[in-house]
Amino acid sequence: MSASLTALVPAAGVGVRAGSPDGLPKQYRDLGGEPMLRHAVRALLADSRIAQVRVAVAPGDSWADAALAGLPRTVLRRCGGPTRAETVRAALRDADLAAGAWVLVHDAARPGLPADALARLIDACLAQDRGGLLALPVADTVKQAGEASCGPAWVDRTLPRDGLWLAQTPQMFRAGELQAALDARAGDPRVTDEASAVELACPPGRAPLLVRGARANDKLTWPEDFDWFEGLLAARREPRSR
Repeated sequence: MSASLTALVPAAGVGVRAGSPDGLPKQYRDLGGEPMLRHAVRALLADSRIAQVRVAVAPGDSWADAALAGLPRTVLRRCGGPTRAETVRAALRDADLAAGAWVLVHDAARPGLPADALARLIDACLAQDRGGLLALPVADTVKQAGEASCGPAWVDRTLPRDGLWLAQTPQMFRAGELQAALDARAGDPRVTDEASAVELACPPGRAPLLVRGARANDKLTWPEDFDWFEGLLAARREPRSR
């Protein structure tokens, strides 16, 4: 029997750090003529094994209908909460999935998810019957900053980068496992993504899998990130030279 795959996209935030010039929440910022949210949802729809993409926005959101118009297998739900974790918990409850159903949670701010990276995650989790996430091993030297009340940051120490990975999304888990982990750790500051909630709750030997992601799947957070992604879109659209 084939696995049931549902994707959740929490999109109830305002994205203050992105500095949108028109005041729009960053998930609706225009990228190559379309809202960022639409790019992110379309990336999930590229894999036919995902039966449905459920987008959770704030109750008073007035932009989502237009941003998602015409996309197949896409459901819009105005059940978002004040934080990402609360939005994901609400979206899970709203979806009312069977405990054993697989769910993928993906950031609206990762519009460049490649189809092959998404397929790697799904393949790995299904093959191992174990949750996991896309991630990239840390390549740069890592510096920890010292505490300073004002002025420029300064280096307190250099951290070993061996074994360090940068978490991306999607993050894929059984719906019941994820719901229980998020409910048990509601308000815990250590929970910064779905995988961290599962890590705190899972038994030994069941920690989430690390599946290699992609640079194109980087999160768009700062104003310059949007310029980078516009360049990536332009490069994808350029005809290949013969």
